[in-house]
Parts: sequence; structure tokens; C-alpha cells
Amino acid sequence: MTKRVLVGRPVRSEMLGEATLPKKIALPVFASDALSSVAYATEEILLVLSAGGLAMFHYTWYIAAAVALLMLVVVASYRQNVHAYPSGGGDYEVATTNLGPRSGLTVASALMVDYTLTVAVSTASGVANLASAFPVLNGHLVIICVVVIAVITLMNLRGLRESGSAFAIPTYCFVAAVAIMILWGVAQLVTGHHLAAESAGYQIRNTTNYTGLALGFLLLRAFASGCTALTGVEAISNGVPAFKAPKSRNAATTLAMLGGIAVAMFAGVTALALASHVHTSDTASNLVGLPAGATPRTVIAQVGRAVFGDSSPMFYLLQFFTALILVLAANTAFNGFPVLASILSRDGYMPRQLRNRGDRLAYSNGILLLSALAIVLVVAFQASPTRLIQLYIIGVFVSFVCSQSGMIRHWNRLLKTETDPSARHRMMRSRVINSVGFGATSLVLAIVLATKFLKGAWIVVLAMPIIWLVMRAIQRHYQAVAVELEPPANLRAAKPHSNHAIVLVSKLHLPTLRALGYARATRPDSIQAVTVEIDEGEVQALREQWETHEIPVPLTVIASPYREITRPVVEFVKRMRTENPDDIVTVYVPEYVLGHWWEQILHNQSALRLKSRLLYQRGVVVASVPYQLRSAAFGQIPGPTTAATAPPAPSPAEPAEQSR
Repeated sequence: MTKRVLVGRPVRSEMLGEATLPKKIALPVFASDALSSVAYATEEILLVLSAGGLAMFHYTWYIAAAVALLMLVVVASYRQNVHAYPSGGGDYEVATTNLGPRSGLTVASALMVDYTLTVAVSTASGVANLASAFPVLNGHLVIICVVVIAVITLMNLRGLRESGSAFAIPTYCFVAAVAIMILWGVAQLVTGHHLAAESAGYQIRNTTNYTGLALGFLLLRAFASGCTALTGVEAISNGVPAFKAPKSRNAATTLAMLGGIAVAMFAGVTALALASHVHTSDTASNLVGLPAGATPRTVIAQVGRAVFGDSSPMFYLLQFFTALILVLAANTAFNGFPVLASILSRDGYMPRQLRNRGDRLAYSNGILLLSALAIVLVVAFQASPTRLIQLYIIGVFVSFVCSQSGMIRHWNRLLKTETDPSARHRMMRSRVINSVGFGATSLVLAIVLATKFLKGAWIVVLAMPIIWLVMRAIQRHYQAVAVELEPPANLRAAKPHSNHAIVLVSKLHLPTLRALGYARATRPDSIQAVTVEIDEGEVQALREQWETHEIPVPLTVIASPYREITRPVVEFVKRMRTENPDDIVTVYVPEYVLGHWWEQILHNQSALRLKSRLLYQRGVVVASVPYQLRSAAFGQIPGPTTAATAPPAPSPAEPAEQSR
């Protein structure tokens, strides 16, 4: 009942299908992750530069220009991916096809880390922007993030799809709000008005003077932080099948639109942040002038207040749509991670449960796994976007580098067989673009690793190889099982020489009689009842009952000087198998079924332990013979037990033919 209320009614498999999207809808569906990074990319640059004091802020323009140029290069490179691989396999398919399974697995491990961090970073950043509009939320950021992730998880378990309206309206509203802010801010500057952020009067207490190599390292670290603006650019290459025909062309056009809008918004927010003299630091104590105990607002919130005014409705709308698009960006990972996990499961790298769809046709196990990992990160890093971002872009750029390297090999392979001059010219042009993309992303990856390793990136550097090794171990396990289960060339149904039946007995009651009757009905070559002697008096009473009722099955008593049940039975079965190695031993375990969880606590679990041990014995079949007690009969009105309502049991004295 609880699952039905939370998740909804099951959906038939025939309802599974994908609706194609036009460019105007596909843009917000696949671009929300990339566009949302505008909300924190500028801030991350300023936070790093603040370590050197206010004098370092004049380098922001150069760093922002390098980030924008890199984004255009990556967008141009992924346009080649879209045309070459319209199936939507993305970086994993490109790397696996062109560089081999190990490289594909490297990309997969990077993407899994990237998806998890997308949820954590986007949620934390969204809640931080909401707290900038409503400071009362500060101090409760972690619990709010956990609740938001739980809500997104529930929505995806219910089968929420990337519907056009659900994504288009908030995304376009965010773009419109930022565009209005940029245009209105530029108009005020042009007309001579002065923009002043609330932190314009703050001073930054720098503890280190950066010169020479230290200055260069600081600038590279700021550039690496600004590269968070590139996260999500690859999403369109994973969703080409969802576009209307011609799919590749529409996807490439949408990718170009994404690049243009994201660069324009990033440049505009950065320009206004510098024009309004936003002063921020990753440590509140370094901001001289900040009231004690106060938390500085996000950069985009400070810019919004400077442009629109302290209590303008536009400021609150800007923060609302910023928080909303960041939540939507987190939701894109819930669409990507479960699908990737399903593909990896299909290829044998992940548990097979991740390939199954749930009641609502969503990959429920993958959704729950992603949610759990993201919540762990949010709690561990106290919902701090800045601390989480230190981990973020490692996985992104690993997949970028492998993808572009795979595309270079893709074009080299095609050029060996292509003879048409115009086609060769297009391929060589694409190869040049991907080569530039490979060089640029490789350089950035090296910078990110060098500058962020000690800031927390080492966690991702350690996690990715561990994930890689775990997936390889899973694949080897599945391969070993497949080899062991492969039938011989001369396939024949194996037939044992004999089948020996053992019925486990604790006392003579209805479940025992039913198990005896069922065992006899299977007509085994031999049958015996087995009991373990824990109490001599109980065993003697059982013998007398056996003789009184003339049970036509011999009773064997196994001594147990240490009062164990499981081990004596297992050893008894082992001896039977040793004496008759070509025979099958079938062990019948009588069990009664209870209807309430608390009733289970009142009964021991000896049958469960026995079955778990016997399942490891070769040539042994374990058969449970259930006997449902009245509490397990759901839908029946409880009443006094009578002979008429008691389930019938076969008479132990009847022959096997009558017991069937």
C-alpha cells in the first residue's frame, strides 16, 4: 500500500516509448545542466582569486575569456560526436568502439562519478541560492538538500519523464531572468548609474602574497574552478535519439545554441559581478566588514540585488528560477545515471538488477543507488557547493579527453577507406576539430589534477580506479559463471541414477504430515524421515507417536551431543552423497507460514539456516513444503479454529497414489 501511494500504479510494458522532441523543447530538456552552471561558475573563479586579495580580481576577465573559449571548443568537438554517433551512446560508446572496452570502462567510471556529483552540486547550489533570498534557511542547508534529493528521487520513481513543459518553462524563465538582469544592468551602466553589490565595501584579508610561480598556480586553479561552466555540455550527445528527424542535424544545432547562450550568460554575469564590485571569499572570516555570524550571499544573488534593488520582485524571481533550474540540472543526472547503469549491466559490468525497470518503467534500482550516493556526498561535505565542486570536474574532463581521443581514431579509421574527396575533406575537418578539443581538454585535465588534487580532487582520483576495478570484477564473475553453466556439446538432459528423499522432522504435526505426503507423492527411490536428537524425552515421544499412527516412512534419529541441528543434518546428507555420488538427494523441509512480521520473531529460523547450508551441497535439492497458518490467510475474518476450517492434510497411512 505504501509503495502504491508513493510510486503509483504499475504501468504496462507496452506503454514504454519515447516521444521525439523539437529543438525548442530539446534545448531546455538537455541544456538545463550546462545552463545552470552559469549560477556558480563566476563565483568559483572569484572564490579562488580571493585568496590573493582584491588585487587578484582584475585577472577574472582573462580567466573567464579562457573558460568561454574552451566551452566553444568543446561544443564544436561534440558536434562532431553527434554527427558520427547518432545512436545516443555518448562518450561510453565512442570510447568503447574506438579505444576498447577498458577505455570505455574508464569513461563509464568517470561518468558515474560525474552524475553523482551533478546531483550533489546542483542541489547544494540551488539550496544556497534559495538561502540567499531567504537567509532564515541558513543553518538547515543539509537537511533541505536531503529532502530535495528525496523528492526528486520519488518523482523519478513515479516515472517522471523529461517532458517538454516540465523542463522548458523553468529553463526559459531562468534564461529570461538572467538576460533581463544583464540587459538592465548594462543599461544602467551605459546611462551613468553606479552598480554596487552589498559586499562592495567589504575588504578581503589575504594571508599570502602571490608572485611568480605561486601566482601562476593560483590563476590556473581559478581557471580550473571556472571550468565547471562546461559541465553538462555532453548531455545532448547522449540524447540524440530523442530529437525529431533529422536527428543529428537538429542535435548539432541545439548544441550550438547551447554554447552561444551559455557563453553569453556566463560573460554577462561575470561582467556585472566585476562592475558591481562583488567581493566574496570561501572563508567568511576573511571578509572584513561582514557582520559576525552572517553568511555571504551567492555571487548571482549579489548581482541581482545590485541590478534590481534590495526588495525588487525580480530579485526573488531570479533566485527562485536559479534554484529551480539547479534542481532540474540534478534531475538530468537521474535520467542519465540509471540508463548508463543499465547499459553497463547489459555489458556485464554492473549487477543485473540495475537493468530492470520498475513498476513505472523507470530504472528504479539505478535511481535509488544514485540518490543514496548523492545524499552521502551532501552530508559528508555539509552541502557546500564550493567543497563539492573541487571533486566535480575531474570526471567531466576524463570523459571529454577519452571521447575526443576516440573520435580522432574514428576519423582515422574512416579515412583509410574513404575515397570521395568531399567526404574526405569533411572528415579531415572534423578530425582537426576533435584534435583541438582533445588537446584543450587534456591540458585542462592536467591543470585540474595539479591544482585541485589536494583540495579534495584526490577523492575522485581514488574513487574512479576503485569503481573501474569493481566493474571489472563484476564482469569476470559473470564470465566465470557463464563458462561454468555452459552446457556440453552433446547436450542431453542429465538423469540421476536414483532419487533419495529425506523429510526433516521436529515433531509430528500437520506441516510434517503434509511434507511426508508430498515427498511420497513424488515417488522417490527411497524415503526416510530424519530428526535430530536434542532432547531424549522428546525423541522418545516422537518414536511412540510414529508407531501409534503407523507412519509408513522409516524414522532415522541423528545424535547431536552439542545440541546443534544444522551441522548434523548437513553431515548426514553429505554421507549419503558420498555413498551414492551419482544419485540425487532431495531434502523436504516442512515450514509453516505466518502472516505478521512480529510472529516471525517468536519462532526460530532453523529452517532458513538449514536451507542456506544445504544449497551449497552438490547433488542436493532442497524443497520447502509450506503450511499456511490462519494469520497468513489474508482477507479472511479471524474466527475459532475448527476441524472444518483447518487445511486438510494427507493421511500418512495412505499409499502414495492417494496422497497426490
